[in-house]
Amino acid sequence: MGLGQSSKAPVTEDTDEVNFDHFQILRAIGKGSFGKVCIVQKKDTKKMYAMKYMNKLKCVERNEVRNVLKELQIMQNLEHPFLVNFWYSFQDEEDMFMVVDLLLGGDLRYHLQQNVHFSESTVKLYICELALALGYLRTKRIIHRDIKPDNILLDEHGHVHLTDFNIAAIVKDDLKATSIAGTKPYMAPELFQSFEGSHPGYSFSVDWWSLGITAYELLRGQRPYVMKSSTPANEILQTFHKIHPSYPTAWSLEMKSLLRKLLCTDVQKRISCLAELQDLDYMSDVNWDAVLSKQVPPGFIPNRRRLNCDPTFELEEMILESKPLHKKKKRLARKTKDHGSDGSPQVGTHKV
Repeated sequence: MGLGQSSKAPVTEDTDEVNFDHFQILRAIGKGSFGKVCIVQKKDTKKMYAMKYMNKLKCVERNEVRNVLKELQIMQNLEHPFLVNFWYSFQDEEDMFMVVDLLLGGDLRYHLQQNVHFSESTVKLYICELALALGYLRTKRIIHRDIKPDNILLDEHGHVHLTDFNIAAIVKDDLKATSIAGTKPYMAPELFQSFEGSHPGYSFSVDWWSLGITAYELLRGQRPYVMKSSTPANEILQTFHKIHPSYPTAWSLEMKSLLRKLLCTDVQKRISCLAELQDLDYMSDVNWDAVLSKQVPPGFIPNRRRLNCDPTFELEEMILESKPLHKKKKRLARKTKDHGSDGSPQVGTHKV
């Protein structure tokens, strides 16, 4: 796997179980809902990866162990050009680690904050690439439930990759989920009905709504509905019925029509699968095989001469973090010496 590539090659060079010692920590690049991310290099192959790590004690305190294990279970069984693909997992006495594709183009939230203007053709390609990812997830019976600019990473060529499966749902034969999860400004109307007490369940269509909100935000720099994470569910439901998103006249009729079909409050009328999207006249000029093989060049290419993330992550890790990752080896060695144990690491390794 080269830098910024998201395609798994067979891992043949590793015959032993992989652990923390096999990686060199290069720098911190981000943090998620519960965990941090750093760039690492595998010492034997010199390949670069992103390594997500989560403090075990904090996971237990926040009752998040189940989510972490579920994300691991989901990611081990996925491989797609427009996902952030999984490579290794392991743990020690302090942390759990997940090693995934390194994508150096930054997430779309970062680029929105940098006031990047995304052209309509660029957003159309993003929609196509993410739709292919959603079509693949559907074959695996997975609803992502948290599609938003923060969870869409760019590779060095500008292609999108969906990440963060820690609140994803695997649905059974009825293909319905009932538990409430997501980020409110991106959640579909049917999810808020569950807040209100009725539990009709929902399905893959919630991800297509989130895709519509994300596409609108990329084009306009703001979301179609104004709401906060603290806005009560009943107010949000009323917003969907009272407020109709405005579509700038500069946007093409075809794009406006597509967004209206994605942001349709009636689930039955919403575009909710890849085939429905591909049937649109607006998509008649799309070569889907070329999109899947990344032969269609994106209109926005991230700056390769810089790290496309907030530099404060590095400062936080170095200055504010009480147990910085780069000092882990010394810290654990000192702990072992103090306790007089044999220092054998706790191994829960999975190699792909």
